[in-house]
Amino acid sequence: MDRLNGAPRLILVTDLDCTLVDHDDPENADMLRFNALWEAHYRHDSLLVYCTGRSYLSYLSLRKKKPLLTPDIAITSVGCKIVYGGESTVSDDDWEARLGDMWNRDIVLEETSKFPDLKLQQEKSQEQHKVSFSVDREPALEIMEILPGILLERGVDVKLVYSNDFAFDVLPKGAGKGGALTYLLEKFEVEGKLTSKILVCGDSGNDIELFEIPQAYGVMVSNSHNDLLQWREENAVDNPKIILASERCGAGMIEALQRFDLGPSISPRDVLDTQNFNVEIMDPAHEVVRFYLLYEKWRCGEVERPENYLQHLKSLSSPLGILEHPSGVEKPIHEWIDEMENLHGDEREIQFLIWLDQVSSSHVTSESWLVKFDKHELSEGKVRSCSTRVLLSFQGEQQKLTWMHIHQTWLDDSSSDDQDKWIF
Repeated sequence: MDRLNGAPRLILVTDLDCTLVDHDDPENADMLRFNALWEAHYRHDSLLVYCTGRSYLSYLSLRKKKPLLTPDIAITSVGCKIVYGGESTVSDDDWEARLGDMWNRDIVLEETSKFPDLKLQQEKSQEQHKVSFSVDREPALEIMEILPGILLERGVDVKLVYSNDFAFDVLPKGAGKGGALTYLLEKFEVEGKLTSKILVCGDSGNDIELFEIPQAYGVMVSNSHNDLLQWREENAVDNPKIILASERCGAGMIEALQRFDLGPSISPRDVLDTQNFNVEIMDPAHEVVRFYLLYEKWRCGEVERPENYLQHLKSLSSPLGILEHPSGVEKPIHEWIDEMENLHGDEREIQFLIWLDQVSSSHVTSESWLVKFDKHELSEGKVRSCSTRVLLSFQGEQQKLTWMHIHQTWLDDSSSDDQDKWIF
């Protein structure tokens, strides 16, 4: 949150499962479209907020399985935990302290154990301020009528959230996705960082509170659950600030950006021309996103006229430019480009994907930029990641962006079993 000096251009708040994350799409196509759009056009001046019913541990587990971008803020556990992200993470202790008022987890467990229909979910789904059960709809509605009164008599004030026809969450009264987001927006206003452009995205009953925030635009993805659709029919069908998308999951989110005119809505993945490479791009973030998308297409054998593409890459980089490989090997960028010839289509038969995360750029001089990002590469079911620094500069008579230097360092436990196949 501190990376922006003033108010963000857009605050995008999205649920994960069945909203940004499409579990029916093993290719993660729409998520990757969203990723490229966000990093090329929004990351530098906007905030990405994940708002999920998952516990924090479950959320971290999902991040290891899906190509999720690093959010600026993660609201987890149906609004019971707020974590500020980036290179390091910090929990909002003030928020959690606020939730401790009239809350006692032991009493909640004791009283809910008296309802045999409530089946406690696995340990990783639980939090200090969230007790999660699985239960069918009919008994859930009955329990919701009587449980709050029972707990209030014992000094515990709760909010019950039921969604997806099975998930039953017992939370402190002030919790919930809407409560957590309202808390954050109030903080932004005090800090002078509140924007008029807020988009919330969801698919199920535990997202309803997000759509009740009056200053926010809202999109319900086309695959939304009946509980959310029923709420829309009863409360928001005539509200022009809340739409039901015609597209599912990530595609519905991108659709909302266009329909509400909140900013760019065409992903670089949708306009990538593998035949005509001479598209002038003046924005450093967009330049690196496009570069790596074309590199992905090259490895998948989807670039036509490969000899023209290699010449194009050389025209983008300085003859004196150096690439420092994460293995420590340093060679001219043009030599690395020559080695790419043997890799054309080498990943054609397997799933091969590249996505960039946390793209940022800063001026070094009036005509040069240092662009920083994490590059993730999926091949043969394994993700390898590196931290990348690129020096770009306006060069030549046409003043086009030119790659002057590239430095890469392995992230986490990443390394390449075949160093010759890790280029750029």
